[in-house]
Amino acid sequence: MTDLNVGDVVAERAVHLTRESLVRYAGASGDFNPIHYRDDVAAAVGLPGVLAHGMLTMGLAVETLVPWLGDTGRILEYGAKFTRPVVVDPETGADLTIVAKVGAVEGDAVRIDLTVTAGETSVLGKAQVRVRA
Repeated sequence: MTDLNVGDVVAERAVHLTRESLVRYAGASGDFNPIHYRDDVAAAVGLPGVLAHGMLTMGLAVETLVPWLGDTGRILEYGAKFTRPVVVDPETGADLTIVAKVGAVEGDAVRIDLTVTAGETSVLGKAQVRVRA
């Protein structure tokens, strides 16, 4: 990790989400808010459709770094802002693309900037992970 430069892509992947993915996450997390599985409830509160859990999106994003890091204990800090919802269509699902780039090299730590998109739409803002070099 000593030869990293700002702008280097260290990891990337695509993730396909389905309604089944949301049900499984709800069971694991205990978040059974019906906007994550019922179209009628999502529509009643003005949403464009059933949404993926924000924490699921964040988790998938940071998980992209695991093969590169080798040890998740190197993660010092992680944060992101939810900027747009991930709508999961009942038939076609939703596709996330995650790209992890070096944002800064700060002595004994590296800041990784995550770009997370669903289609052409960025869904997380200021998604940054500080890792121990």
